[in-house]
Amino acid sequence: MKNYWSLKLSSLLTIVLFTCSHFSYGQFSKPEEKFPNGEKYLYPINPGKPGSLAGTMGELRTTHFHSGIDIRTNNVIGYPVLASKSGYISRVSVSPSGYGNVLYITHPDGHTTLYAHLDKFKGKIADYILKEQYKQKTANIDLFFKEGEFKVKQGDTVALSGNSGSSGGPHLHFDIRDPNNYALDPLKVVGFPEITDNLPPSVEKIALKTLDINSRINDKFGRFEFYAQRTGNDFVFTAPILATGNIGVEILAKDRLAPGSPFWGGVNHIDLHVDDKLVFSQGIDKINIAETRGIYTLMDFRSMRLNGNRFYKLYIDDGNQLNFYTNSPSTGKIKVPAGKETNVKVTMKDSYGNASNISFRLMPSPLTKEVKLLEPMKTSVEYDVVENTMMISTQPCLRDSNMATVYVRNTNRKIEPAYTNAYRAVYLIDLRKEVPDSVVTCENTVRTNIRTVVPSGQKYNYYSDVMDIEFPQDAVYDTVYLTTYHGFSSDSLEVFNIGNRTTPLNKAINVTLRPSTTYQWDKTYAVYRRAGKGFTYLGGGWENGGVYFATREFGDFVILKDVTPPTIKPVSINNYIAKFKIKDNLSGINKYEATINGQWLLMHYDAKTNTIWSEKLNKAELLKGKLTLVVTDNSGNEARYTKQIP
Repeated sequence: MKNYWSLKLSSLLTIVLFTCSHFSYGQFSKPEEKFPNGEKYLYPINPGKPGSLAGTMGELRTTHFHSGIDIRTNNVIGYPVLASKSGYISRVSVSPSGYGNVLYITHPDGHTTLYAHLDKFKGKIADYILKEQYKQKTANIDLFFKEGEFKVKQGDTVALSGNSGSSGGPHLHFDIRDPNNYALDPLKVVGFPEITDNLPPSVEKIALKTLDINSRINDKFGRFEFYAQRTGNDFVFTAPILATGNIGVEILAKDRLAPGSPFWGGVNHIDLHVDDKLVFSQGIDKINIAETRGIYTLMDFRSMRLNGNRFYKLYIDDGNQLNFYTNSPSTGKIKVPAGKETNVKVTMKDSYGNASNISFRLMPSPLTKEVKLLEPMKTSVEYDVVENTMMISTQPCLRDSNMATVYVRNTNRKIEPAYTNAYRAVYLIDLRKEVPDSVVTCENTVRTNIRTVVPSGQKYNYYSDVMDIEFPQDAVYDTVYLTTYHGFSSDSLEVFNIGNRTTPLNKAINVTLRPSTTYQWDKTYAVYRRAGKGFTYLGGGWENGGVYFATREFGDFVILKDVTPPTIKPVSINNYIAKFKIKDNLSGINKYEATINGQWLLMHYDAKTNTIWSEKLNKAELLKGKLTLVVTDNSGNEARYTKQIP
């Protein structure tokens, strides 16, 4: 297995170094030809006419920061895409996912503009790409160019807008990147007159979070959300919120892009004041394209994973290495003083300087054992880990005076609830001091399944009879109290649980599983991550009695066999085009290849619609003769379709 991972790492480094060397050559070389000086960026779709956006730079997406602006095309494909400035085409890529069809233009000042989700390329570059696809016999391609190969002037049509890749609808994604490959905010760098925005950001909710075991919100431990009340452009909470100890503030904020528009952008500039003193400042003016996964430390990952809400943290959490806080005088964590009300104000600004505020008060409230407003239990026991604190809630147990027994290895001790009422008793345990094996309250036993503590910032290996896990350096953002479980689900699948899916990973971890089920391993078997009723293919292999694979997410993992080939459904086949729908029921499409009379035929693929379609090298040549299409899934199962085209 070590040889396997070493070979994979070696291959990956080779690819990265090769790509980087080409990227540097194509992107940042000194221009050979003089271009007009003082050119301003041109709006790339219908310049001079009012435009509208569907997304902004810095906006929080599920796995990354949005790196540019999304220019609306009124749900239409085929708008001419114009070169925003003079320069040369330095890179072109074609992929069924991600940016889809994307084109890069490097300018004399070293900056690069990016045009993504294109439908078609135009001009000489289009002919070159098609020939190269036929030469390499692949639709997916990534090409880099020198300065003199494909020169463009400002306003040249370089492509047609589209919906390729992972686009959620027809639009043009447009980036401006500096020579160090940082994405800049086009609305601040350029200030396109085609876009007008007079609307300030708005807030739907705030969340307050206890940051240590002795902190409380309304006398309770945890994270609590509150709806804001609008007054003009600002937002307030009329009643004070009870608070104790160290508190973190989060906001669910968005920026409406135009009156009546269904689209919202992100809020890049946020200041937090406590009693009129600035304690936190966020400014997302540029994004390091290589580090966008750091978004998991800026937003509340758990809320995003469970509810789809992307809250901005107004405090710099452990593991957050982002460079958005150069003007922040502190980490933003609020210490609520005793005996004094704290006034909190959050100011939000969009790229055009439109501002709004949200204000609320924190009223000090000392720790109390009796809390009136505790919800009745829905189950006999609830168990959670919040940061470094284990939180257990049970129905009160009068016969034992609500005492719980904490078992740690060969020792045990009694603890009282941190707070309680007639419906619920809540116990808090500081995991930095002890990591319990189990906690017993009356009739309830909580088995924590915490096997080890994974430190941040260093390599760490976990070994057991059931599984081994290799954590590379910086794989976790913060200390992880690693839980594992091995058993069988109600549908008889052998399940290996590793960690909690609400905890983010920065890098992939390498895992070896030792199943109790006997497998005659072949390529039809693979490891899948299970989430609800869905399965995500991860692959893997068999060595020394174990299954090895890599994952960049915690969760439940199962081993499945896929012997069902993909399906091929003809949509349109004639002398001009061959179009199909292709699907796979489990492992997913790995490759597809078409031939006409034995000659390779280019097939474009749109993964989100499961559609492939042909394009001839010679447009004047008809599709005639024997058409063969072979589609293979990730488990090696093949589907074949043949048809004689008259």
